[in-house]
Amino acid sequence: MLLEERHVGQRLDRALVGALAERGEPCSRSQLARAFAAGLVTIDGAAVKPSRVVERPLSVELVRLAAEPLRAEPEELPLTVVFEDEHLLVVDKPAGMVVHAGPGHPRGTLVNAILYHLGARPDDLPVMPGNDATRPGIVHRIDKDTSGLLVVAKHLRAQEGLAVQFREHTIRRAYLGVVCGVPRWESKSVRTLHGRDPRDRRRFSPQVERGRTAVTHAWRERALVDAACVRFRLETGRTHQIRMHARHLGHPLVGDALYGARAGSDFVRAATRRISLNRHALHAAELGFRHPVRKDKDKDNDAAMLEFSSPLPPELEGLIAALEPTQ
Repeated sequence: MLLEERHVGQRLDRALVGALAERGEPCSRSQLARAFAAGLVTIDGAAVKPSRVVERPLSVELVRLAAEPLRAEPEELPLTVVFEDEHLLVVDKPAGMVVHAGPGHPRGTLVNAILYHLGARPDDLPVMPGNDATRPGIVHRIDKDTSGLLVVAKHLRAQEGLAVQFREHTIRRAYLGVVCGVPRWESKSVRTLHGRDPRDRRRFSPQVERGRTAVTHAWRERALVDAACVRFRLETGRTHQIRMHARHLGHPLVGDALYGARAGSDFVRAATRRISLNRHALHAAELGFRHPVRKDKDKDNDAAMLEFSSPLPPELEGLIAALEPTQ
């Protein structure tokens, strides 16, 4: 692997993590540390230390060890349960909590908290086809720094019933976000392709030759100073979909370092620093679906829907207050 001029001055391990992520080959620091410890990171055939400073562009040989298998385990963590019965539960996830384990996040996830709440082992909850043992009960996800509502299945029948609704786009999901700038439109529907951004594999882009369709509906609810509150409704549910579409519309979410690192006016950036906002401004505020097990006599009756709502967390209320126009 070639480390370039822009990596000069960095520790070797940090430079390698960044370079691998840019190539779409993410490697956790623990996985890389094991490779260093085993002498599998070499320069000119000699093993090197992770603390070595990159002094010039150079070629590094790296043999990656297989990642240690992850398995969800119960962990006592705070959990806000909005609804629960014998078939499912609806939870309100805080920003900063990852939904399930992955590289760099082996513990402290929503799944760990759910297993503890239920007094369950991983094998007690269903795993959807194509998923692994880190995702028991999971039907859908929201990003680490997005807060709000998710539904979790307790058994296979419930999971399958919910999965059908997601596939048929009958799940009702509404998000509240604060975007940079005030949109000129009152409402907007966006239909684009969705695929990995060829320039940055960490994010997604509509500017791809091939991809899945992504559809988002947006309404401007409230104008702020150099920003606005926008309600988003998902028709499809792609990874980073709202964040991608907000950027595509020219109004990235406030605080979104990946999709709008330099976006926003000086006033907006100063406001986020003043309230110490350390997340992007997006909240899964509403969730509605038909109960996957209990049957209603009238399947077309909206009253058969389970509807849940979640208030904005304090940090987003604080952001809006900081951006309120003065009279």
